[in-house]
Amino acid sequence: MSKAPTSAKQLADSHDLIRVTGARVNNLKDVSVEIPKRRLTVFTGVSGSGKSSLVFGTIAAESQRLINETYSAFVQGFMPTLARPDVDVLDGLTTAIIVDQERMGSNPRSTVGTATDANAMLRILFSRLAKPHVGGPTAYSFNVPKRTATGAMIADKGQGGGERTVVRNVVYAGGMCPRCEGMGSVTDFDLTALYDDSKSLNEGALTIPGYSMEGWYGRIFRGAGYFNPDKPIKKYTKKELHDPLYREPTKIKVEGINLTYTGLIPQIQKSFLSKEVDAMQPHIRAFVERAVTFTICPDCGGTRLSQEALSSKIKGKNIADLCAMQISDLAAWIRELKEPRMAPLIEAIGDTLDSFVDIGLGYLSLERPAGTLSGGEAQRTKMIRHLGSSLTDVTYVFDEPTIGLHPHDIQRMNELLLQLRDKGNTVLVVEHKPEAIAIGDHVIDLGPGAGSGGGEVVFEGTVEKLRASGTLTGRHLDDRASLKPAVRASSEALEVRGASTNNLQNVDVDVPLGVLVVVTGVAGSGKSSLIHGSVSDRDGVVAIDQAAIRGSRRSNPATYTGLLDPIRKAFAKANSVKPALFSANSEGACPACNGAGVIYTELGVMATVESPCEECGGRRFQASVLGYTFGGKNIAEVLAMPVSEALEFFADGDARTPAAHKVLERLADVGLGYLSLGQPLTTLSGGERQRLKLATHVGEKGGIYVLDEPTTGLHLADVEQLLALLDRLVDAGKSVIVIEHHQAVMAHADWIIDLGPGAGHDGGKVVFEGTPADLIAKPATLTAKHLAEYVAK
Repeated sequence: MSKAPTSAKQLADSHDLIRVTGARVNNLKDVSVEIPKRRLTVFTGVSGSGKSSLVFGTIAAESQRLINETYSAFVQGFMPTLARPDVDVLDGLTTAIIVDQERMGSNPRSTVGTATDANAMLRILFSRLAKPHVGGPTAYSFNVPKRTATGAMIADKGQGGGERTVVRNVVYAGGMCPRCEGMGSVTDFDLTALYDDSKSLNEGALTIPGYSMEGWYGRIFRGAGYFNPDKPIKKYTKKELHDPLYREPTKIKVEGINLTYTGLIPQIQKSFLSKEVDAMQPHIRAFVERAVTFTICPDCGGTRLSQEALSSKIKGKNIADLCAMQISDLAAWIRELKEPRMAPLIEAIGDTLDSFVDIGLGYLSLERPAGTLSGGEAQRTKMIRHLGSSLTDVTYVFDEPTIGLHPHDIQRMNELLLQLRDKGNTVLVVEHKPEAIAIGDHVIDLGPGAGSGGGEVVFEGTVEKLRASGTLTGRHLDDRASLKPAVRASSEALEVRGASTNNLQNVDVDVPLGVLVVVTGVAGSGKSSLIHGSVSDRDGVVAIDQAAIRGSRRSNPATYTGLLDPIRKAFAKANSVKPALFSANSEGACPACNGAGVIYTELGVMATVESPCEECGGRRFQASVLGYTFGGKNIAEVLAMPVSEALEFFADGDARTPAAHKVLERLADVGLGYLSLGQPLTTLSGGERQRLKLATHVGEKGGIYVLDEPTTGLHLADVEQLLALLDRLVDAGKSVIVIEHHQAVMAHADWIIDLGPGAGHDGGKVVFEGTPADLIAKPATLTAKHLAEYVAK
């Protein structure tokens, strides 16, 4: 048996770099970098400089595409098709595991427990240990209904034995509450919001969005024959009203076509109420909030489970009791179970729950709807399954893992990232926080600016060398805020009394008005519960939360902010034509690509090929529309302008348009001067989308602005610009309330409300109210200690 040559071993060990050559994804300008494997590399740079394009759009995307290609064509047909990134060479890639900030979905049936393995393991535990025994694991699942099947089977005995009929009754156990169907709440309808009872159906009585008598609904309603469509609804008897409102799906034939007729309420429940309210289009959401009230299901008490499942207990607790417990308490309860035959399962559940605690999410409960988690919480929840993984030599890709974390919690997150690296993995982190950048073995800084002014590597090396590099990130890495010499005084306050949302413990607090108020505290201390639960829904309050911007690749900053409306009108007036001509989604669209600017060629399991439209050259408009000009430019040229250039263009001269200029000023104020007006929203980073939303809402009429972590995705250099914007709002007579962890924002506040002292049931109290100077004078809280250190350095 011959020995392998020594050189082969050395050759294998030499693959210690991920090499990227000539990357041109989005704004990257032929970027070439070498990233060390089994090290922690931090990618820095201003928002929009190209960090996400390099890490997610190039390295992670190509790794996933290559993995998908290892499956058969049949399997690939069920997977999303991924195009090869625009890059010359990618060498040394390993399997990439992406842990991003995408919300965990707004399916109302998804909870923290179901989104991880915790619920599944708890159900197995109950199916083995709970008394009385009610069935297998599905008997404890609120997503599985109880089903009964009855059937007859004919058995041929053969050899003259005749036939024997066997009747079987089978019960499939499920834990779903039959009344609320596992939703935890029941709906009640305000019938006056569904129709105008003074009219008949043919007269347009229905006021439900999308339900019109002109289309198919009208043909079905008229052809069903269950009621008189010409009779005013108020003249229907109770019995007559049953069919239009409550009739279950019934097969009918209309004009020779087989159709299904369903009453309005079952139809609304199926089409509107099967999704989370936050995921609905604005007009649908407004209708649902107006017409439907949600109340806790009286049968299951909001637990979503059937009475059989609730009656089955371990040590006096049913599975709903455990899911309602704070995870840190549940972990301790599980560890106390002494069942040797269940030891491996108990150990696995305990390890999963301990991971929640280690990652700073011990304050959550397993019953918490997944759609209510913040971006930072969702990202850390996704980390749970990777922390205990035995995989090594893989690439973990993180998108700002410190988002939503108090300075006290960032140290814990740093330890987890280092733990993943020390197991032999490559860890790539896109980050802005100095505390997180400091732990990097290697730093790649992109810039020098954002958008078209970025996309280049301006520094590669260690953190120490970055500090001395003179790049924008290097210059600001050691920035420390100083307290304002004087704070503004408030003349009135917003009273909050007895706040008890989530973990708040009957909080009484006065929120000063006319000043900059910062609400802070560790993650899970009750900040969002206090402000969004007791302040955001009041009259005159404009709340700007972290919910994702919804928009297709046809949406862009001009359409999202409403900027395109005054621009279209100005073009139409100057050329005496219709405004619709200047919309790529309407009459002005290029007929070849329907205004998309690109032609898509489907190639089955291969990636869809996207090529610029030859008819319009990617400009999205008909040639005749591009012949119309305003201020010497056509509509495509205007949409190609960055915000800073458009600001000057619409300021004065022939192109002066005050309405457009006002919106552009707000976009420039939030640091988006480099964005093109027509850039697709799908290409924007998380920080850019947050600021785009801020720019849009700042223009709304309201006296009080509530901002939820506006520094998300902001580079150190951009925080000053944000603070200047907040100051301008306050100086204009507005009240600004900011939920924030960033020490520079805290130091700049006129008034601080600190919640804590801990998270979950250890928080929910106001531990400090006062000025930043008073807070750090006697550092008694976690926030005070970190702010004092930050200001003192």
